[in-house]
Amino acid sequence: GGSAIGGDLLHSLIFQVGKPMVFVHRDYDLPAFVDNRTLVVGSSYSGNTEETLSAFSQALKSDCKKLVLTSGGKLKLLAEDANVPVFLIDVVVPPRAALAYSFLPLVALLQKMGFIPDKTTEVEAMIRDLEDFCRELGESVPIDSNRAKQLAIKLHGRIAVIYGAGILSEVARRWKTQLNENSKTWAFHELFPELNHNAVVGYQFPQELAPRIYVVLLHSSLLHPRILIRYQATCELLKQRGVSHEIVNSHGQIELSHLMSLVFLGDWVSYYLALLYGTDPTPVEAIEYLKKQMREVK
Repeated sequence: GGSAIGGDLLHSLIFQVGKPMVFVHRDYDLPAFVDNRTLVVGSSYSGNTEETLSAFSQALKSDCKKLVLTSGGKLKLLAEDANVPVFLIDVVVPPRAALAYSFLPLVALLQKMGFIPDKTTEVEAMIRDLEDFCRELGESVPIDSNRAKQLAIKLHGRIAVIYGAGILSEVARRWKTQLNENSKTWAFHELFPELNHNAVVGYQFPQELAPRIYVVLLHSSLLHPRILIRYQATCELLKQRGVSHEIVNSHGQIELSHLMSLVFLGDWVSYYLALLYGTDPTPVEAIEYLKKQMREVK
């Protein structure tokens, strides 16, 4: 859910560093590779995500290292009973809006452990970049100057397909989930270069669907040069099939800004698209229904 994206972005940020390997687990059972050299971080904003509780309960029986990120709930109680350190998120927002609290503490942790260099200066630069970017996307900024509003209008009434690559792979997932949860709309994501080995063949049928699709290609100058060539070639294929699309560029000078500026833009797009659909972006009734159904079956 919303709490896992912090781990996803951490994976993207340090993938090129080499160590440690960051693996984001979204299931009930603890992976078999977990051992005494593994740090298991139980991350659940509510503290009541049943998959997290299940896997973390198994981690408590393991000799792995453990840490919890949560605002409370059963996960906090489990950790405290086992004397596991807890990073307490002291803010009341939907889990997907608490991204900074599920991401930056993990960056600080790896920095403190010596796995990555000091990111303080980069985080401060990222904040400045995002503050500047926000002034271009806010509600008071008119449509002709507002990138997020323009994109929301293009996505209105269409199925969004978000393409990402490299450091933007998990940002594409974030766009997809924010459009699902905030805008209450169908959305999907695909990744380069893999999509060039399968998805591009599927542009052909059903032909009547092509006008209802809008493909957003998330772009950064930090991507592999061969990937950038794939972007252009894929856009040509989309054009041939009559599928609307556009490349959306990241903002800022550093890697963190490239990541977070596109996260930021996607969040704003999902908000404006919700308004276009006349829906409240905050409630997630379908998720609450599913949680209720799961609670009733033990």
